[in-house]
Amino acid sequence: MATDIRTSELKSPIDVAEYLFRRLHEVGVRGVHGVPGDFNLVALDYISKNGLNWVGNCNELNAGYAADGYARVKGISAVITTFGVGELSLLNAIAGAYSEYVPIVHIVGTPSTLSQRDGLLLHHTLGNGDFEVFAEMSHNISCAKAKLNDPHDAAMLIDNAIRECWVQSRPVYITLPTDMVQKKIEGERLNTPLDLSFPLNDTEKEDYVVDVVLKYLHAAKNPIILVDACAIRHRALEEVHQFIEKSGLPVFVAPMGKGAVNEALSNYGGVYAGNGSNAGVAERVESSDLVLSIGAIKSDFNTAGFTYRVSQLSTIDFHSGYMRVRYSEYPGVHMHGVLRKVTARMGKLNIEAGPAPDNEIAKKDRGMSQGEVITHDWLWPRVGQWLKPNDIVLTETGTANFGIWETKFPKGVTAISQVLWGSIGYSVGACQGAALAAKETGDRRTILFVGDGSFELTAQELSTMIRNDLKPIIFVICNEGYTIERYIHGMDADYNDIQQWKFKDLVGVFGADPKKSKTYQVKTKQEADDLFKDDNFSSAPYLQFVELYMPKEDAPKALKLTAEASAKTNAKQ
Repeated sequence: MATDIRTSELKSPIDVAEYLFRRLHEVGVRGVHGVPGDFNLVALDYISKNGLNWVGNCNELNAGYAADGYARVKGISAVITTFGVGELSLLNAIAGAYSEYVPIVHIVGTPSTLSQRDGLLLHHTLGNGDFEVFAEMSHNISCAKAKLNDPHDAAMLIDNAIRECWVQSRPVYITLPTDMVQKKIEGERLNTPLDLSFPLNDTEKEDYVVDVVLKYLHAAKNPIILVDACAIRHRALEEVHQFIEKSGLPVFVAPMGKGAVNEALSNYGGVYAGNGSNAGVAERVESSDLVLSIGAIKSDFNTAGFTYRVSQLSTIDFHSGYMRVRYSEYPGVHMHGVLRKVTARMGKLNIEAGPAPDNEIAKKDRGMSQGEVITHDWLWPRVGQWLKPNDIVLTETGTANFGIWETKFPKGVTAISQVLWGSIGYSVGACQGAALAAKETGDRRTILFVGDGSFELTAQELSTMIRNDLKPIIFVICNEGYTIERYIHGMDADYNDIQQWKFKDLVGVFGADPKKSKTYQVKTKQEADDLFKDDNFSSAPYLQFVELYMPKEDAPKALKLTAEASAKTNAKQ
């Protein structure tokens, strides 16, 4: 049972819930996602009192996806659920965030410490008096856990959890019992900002690794840089950008690294994903005698079915917790300090130019005759021509995600997808979170491309976008079902089919004001091209929803290659 701290002992008494929300405000959180439940209701009263806004999602899974999208734009997020039924509904999204290094503070309103001590037979429990079982389920998908059961250590546990969430870039789990919400703790700690800095490398170790890196870098005849997701997640983009611009080396991104590099740079060469690479990229990367790999995640979908052909003997890996030079590993030496020193000391390098991608539509795909259907080969370069600097672009794991590999971004674009975890429907919830973050941070368009099958899983978050007056541009690719699954197995199987909805009508069904929203239906290249040329549409003045029709069996080349490789992997005995 929670014990009180005598208020007379406190220099600046503050309620536990207020302390928690003020710390979240300090690290940049403004919108709090989640679903109310009786074990978190009193805590929710503190949100607006501390400069935060309650978002209010349609269900916990969607709230988790939204918190994920929000964190990828703002740097960190928070989601609140109730004990048991609420937190379990969220776990798929939290597992995805853990998998993909996304920092989410998950706060669970739990029964009182007294109820837990006495093992009461409460609702939302398994009926066996075990109040730890759900926390244990979250144990392996959280980088830190804070059980706020005692006022004496509550502030310390909150501070530690938020710091670990930020530094490790992974979810943390905080339980807030109903009888702890209003307990008084020392608020004077709030006068000292959280230390969110990364631990420094040991200088001697770091200098040794830098010397080794420079030795191989200066000896290389045609080195290249390959940037992936962990450069984004572990907040190393400033160091990466300085390294890219000063070195002048050809730079490529893995699919999960889209958005990590300024693709308007003259030395940007495109997406490397083995057999799924942009034109000319695989040849340049795989012929390099030194690959400077920054933040790599070599998963199946990120490598087009494990089709990388880069030897470890010609690779230097930069990571958040270690460096690897060829086959020599240096644990505890993180990339931030190494990149800064290599950039400062690199000197003259041997440079062999790489390919120069553009958004030109191939001649064979340029036809715009009346009634000509929209294809992936036409769409994604055309999207690249339409995008603006600093856009936020979300793509569902499926045709959209693989298609966006063929889109060259303008400067400052944030790309959001879930290539590793790949939970169907993720992007719709993430779009809500990203659009909210965009609203908080300035005038940035939020653009979603999602397949019709994926959209049907999480369509309710369109309602949350409307409720919060968000202004995304949503493209639902209407191609009659689960295309990526069709290419893995069951091209004509009924389990890959879906019920055809009147998708754009949902905007009205969910209560959008016709003056603050608009819907479209495009079925031909000409109709899509006209829409992209429409200045009002492109200015994103309100929520816009587009039904974009494409042939059932059309898919990006990279998707076909990856699906084929996935099918072979699944079939191995």
